[in-house]
Amino acid sequence: MPFDRHTDSHPPTRPGRRRSRAPVAAALLVVLLATGACGASDSGGQGLDPASDDKAAAPAAAGTGGEKAAAEAADGPSSAPEAGSTAAVHVIRTATLTIEVRSVPKAVAAAREAAEAAGGIVADEATERVDDAHDSSHLVLRVPQARYDEVLRELAGSGKLLSRTSNAKDVTGQVVDVESRIATQKASVARVRDLMDKAEKLTDVVTLEGELSSRQSDLESLLAQQASLKDRTSLATVTLELSEPYEGEKDPGEEDTGFLDALRGGWDAFVTMLRWIAVAIGATAPFLAAAGVLALLWRLLRGRLPRRRTRSR
Repeated sequence: MPFDRHTDSHPPTRPGRRRSRAPVAAALLVVLLATGACGASDSGGQGLDPASDDKAAAPAAAGTGGEKAAAEAADGPSSAPEAGSTAAVHVIRTATLTIEVRSVPKAVAAAREAAEAAGGIVADEATERVDDAHDSSHLVLRVPQARYDEVLRELAGSGKLLSRTSNAKDVTGQVVDVESRIATQKASVARVRDLMDKAEKLTDVVTLEGELSSRQSDLESLLAQQASLKDRTSLATVTLELSEPYEGEKDPGEEDTGFLDALRGGWDAFVTMLRWIAVAIGATAPFLAAAGVLALLWRLLRGRLPRRRTRSR
């Protein structure tokens, strides 16, 4: 009988515990629903606050809000790399070349052709006349990163390389940071616009319009930064300084001396000698004329003196 009492006592207790747990769970569910309804009614009565909306939506950024922001960011110029994917390296390359060439106009045309053949452009050009026989030019070339080294070699071989400086700056972290901030700002702008659609009070609409204008301005600034980074990382900048050598700076071995060159040099020397002789004659002509006149007078006076002496005798 003790065994029967034990077996009879347990079956009634287990169903009783199951029945007691069901009302408790139902009560908790009702309390949670009631709390959520009260919170929703309180927020509707107090108006729409963009700052509180941002705080409330921040934990959900990894959920549906994060997916919406990622979809909006993908519509922009570039999107942030996915998790687990290998991020591309973004580098800004610049170089400055100072080259001495025989003819600046020909070197400028060759540099322009080299840049355009590589798929680049001439961003800036300034050519000036130093004196009657010498020119100088300042060029800024934008060439694709893949053809950067090739264009540098071609430009350096166009004349006598006087100086060369180059720089490479890794801005991968800056690019990724700007892309992330753009995605976040787009999601923020979308939330404010959603709140504007739901706003009913005029004060809420005015507040939200000011908030939307501020966030839209920040978004446009970030998009401008992104465009600038994209331009500088996709096209390298090459600054080219071209000049012509003066006569005293030319290398004698650059040009071969031939018969015509020797004849031309001899003729120049002959003309120069005649010029100096003419100058000397012109400088001494007044003195020679004066000396001739004095000599003539001396001869005349000398011829008359003996005649007077003979007559007096």
